[in-house]
Amino acid sequence: MAEPDTLPGVLLRNAERYGGKTAIREKDRGIWQSYAWRDYRDHVRDFALGLAALGFTRDEKLSVIGDNRPRLYWAQIAAQALGGVAVPVYQDSIAKELAYVWNHAEVSVIVAEDQEQVDKALALRAELPALRHVIYDDPRGLAGYRFDWLRSFTEVEERGRRFGAEHPGYFQAELIRGQPDDVATICYTSGTTGDPKGVMLTHRNVIETARTFARTEDVRPTDEWLSYLPMAWIGDSIYSLALSLTAGFACNCPESPETVQRDLRELGPTSVLAPPRIWENMLTSLQVRAADATPLKRWIFERFRAVAERVETLRADGQPVPPGLRLVYGLGEFFVYGPVRDQLGLGRARWAYTGGAPLGAETFRFFRSFGVNLKQVYGSTEVSALVSLQPDTEANPTTVGRPCPGIEVRIADKGEVLIRSAGVFRGYFKAEEATREVIDAEGWFHTGDAGFLDPRGHLVIIDRAKDVGALADGTPFAPQFIENKLKFSPYIREAVAVGHDRPYVAAMVAIDLNTVGNWAERRSIAYTSYMDLSQKPEVRALIREEIRTCNATLPESTRIRRFLLLPKDLDPDDAEITRTRKLRRRFIAEKYAAIIDAFYSSQDEVALVTAITYEDGRRGTVPSRVRIEDVEGAAVHG
Repeated sequence: MAEPDTLPGVLLRNAERYGGKTAIREKDRGIWQSYAWRDYRDHVRDFALGLAALGFTRDEKLSVIGDNRPRLYWAQIAAQALGGVAVPVYQDSIAKELAYVWNHAEVSVIVAEDQEQVDKALALRAELPALRHVIYDDPRGLAGYRFDWLRSFTEVEERGRRFGAEHPGYFQAELIRGQPDDVATICYTSGTTGDPKGVMLTHRNVIETARTFARTEDVRPTDEWLSYLPMAWIGDSIYSLALSLTAGFACNCPESPETVQRDLRELGPTSVLAPPRIWENMLTSLQVRAADATPLKRWIFERFRAVAERVETLRADGQPVPPGLRLVYGLGEFFVYGPVRDQLGLGRARWAYTGGAPLGAETFRFFRSFGVNLKQVYGSTEVSALVSLQPDTEANPTTVGRPCPGIEVRIADKGEVLIRSAGVFRGYFKAEEATREVIDAEGWFHTGDAGFLDPRGHLVIIDRAKDVGALADGTPFAPQFIENKLKFSPYIREAVAVGHDRPYVAAMVAIDLNTVGNWAERRSIAYTSYMDLSQKPEVRALIREEIRTCNATLPESTRIRRFLLLPKDLDPDDAEITRTRKLRRRFIAEKYAAIIDAFYSSQDEVALVTAITYEDGRRGTVPSRVRIEDVEGAAVHG
């Protein structure tokens, strides 16, 4: 029997094949609620029929907004079953961002998690001419809302059951009309250089990509997956939806973003995907806990950490581990490594991936050395999130692994990485010219990433091609590489390295408020705000030492010579970073031009007027004066 070729078709197969096996869970009021594959199918069918009763037709767009919830996943599959298109958006987006995406995609139905998200749609209602219905999952706080276009998920399902009784066979007939090359979802890019673009992915794109991953990695129907990443991120669309459906494993939705770490420990998933920031935060929390421990516990942790790093270095180099070191490492597994993995919720994980952006080599090696099978995966929204991944025995922080079977990788003359695969997207929605710029006549997608294939056939990504530059003396300069080195420090949350066409490298640093705040409290250093803390002389001295540590691992020509502590964290609401925490370099260069110029002048202090965006969309400014520091204590002005 032929395998289903649309996501709703795969769901129907799972309901027949797996029946009562758990498909998805959600944590609600401290209790895990489970739904079997049969339940999953029934909810999707009833909601799809409810949408049909409301007039939803083929090619219409349905958007979901909120934290990871079963009903938001069901709504996407239901829309696709009717020939519609799912458009997930980031739940923390400000009004301007939502208005752009919902208008650009011509969204006619919004499925919102709760009152907070309904209020966003309500505030923008007059700006969304295509919007006809808003449907909510959680009814708390919405009892007094009276709008003819607003209704609950449960009400739509009830309407669907009535519609199904009146139109027997409607759901199956619509589902059968679906074709593998129909657009299944539009995922909007993070928009690092301008407005986000709508990436149209077909059922064939996402299903073939999921099957390629499952053929390459050890994926099992018995796996447990934690669905906590933003639903608008391509990684969640592929792994929580497409891979879960094709492989048949269970997804688990945490109670809230604040409980993710606790729910992770409670669940103990067998497979994990997290962007670099999550791994960095985990490491930071461990480092802080170790620093706060008793002297004996701190000594034990650092002793066995050093042992783990030596063992991991030998393994990575393909060298044998001496018996004595192997014995000490075994003791470390009992006293330190195993308990740490359990504390992080990674005790059962057979494999774990980092993707979406480069992960610092030190962070990568730390988790590997503590027994976490952490590996790198490389992809982008336009190629359905998958190009290459690392085999268990070839994990390496300097590469992103081997191209997966069936995925072609070519390096263009100028070093740009080109991809051709079944996962390459159909095109950008309403942007044919932009599509032609990135997909050539032979079907190769031009990623914009600079890289090469090493002698083992592993793909190495250097940086975004447009970001790779050179210092004034011609020394190659890859800012992301330096930034990742800096962010290994638990005290540094974000960093921006500058130096293209300049005599040396300088850096703007945003401190980690929690970690630096704890450090200051232990030393009785009083502070009132992020700005106040970041400008303390003691904090500047702390970060100077962290930068010196980083410099020791860099070639002398690209070492950081000057730095400045920003008076605020970089914020997606202020357009400085994307929702996936990628730097918007062009915007940052314009916004902080005065700082960048001051790095290369005789200035030791610069006046800064920082524009900020409040949660309700209002904008304001905060004036400040910030000091520019020389890393080695001697002036190095250009």
